[in-house]
Amino acid sequence: MKFDDYQKKAKVTALYPKIQKTFVYPVIGLAGEAGELLNKVKKIFRDDRGKITSTKKEEIAGELGDVLWYVAQIATEFHLSLKDVAQANIAKLKKRQKAGSLHGSGDAR
Repeated sequence: MKFDDYQKKAKVTALYPKIQKTFVYPVIGLAGEAGELLNKVKKIFRDDRGKITSTKKEEIAGELGDVLWYVAQIATEFHLSLKDVAQANIAKLKKRQKAGSLHGSGDAR
């Protein structure tokens, strides 16, 4: 599936309260889902001694889907194409790689 197709299909399922700024709800949701993803990874080490079982892999895939949904909603709220966001990110990473600045911190590297 292409990013723009996903974004359009995901938007149809977006039912969240219209608070003062509509982007707030999906941003908060993304933080929550990222936390759930972290918790699943933590349990791989706590419960399974670092072994990635098929069950855990399915759980991780589910959480990644939820993260992707919220990312798509945030892009939609800001009138951004998910495809364009992905392409710009790859271009930025290639530029950093060419400059030898993948490591480090800050946006301007």
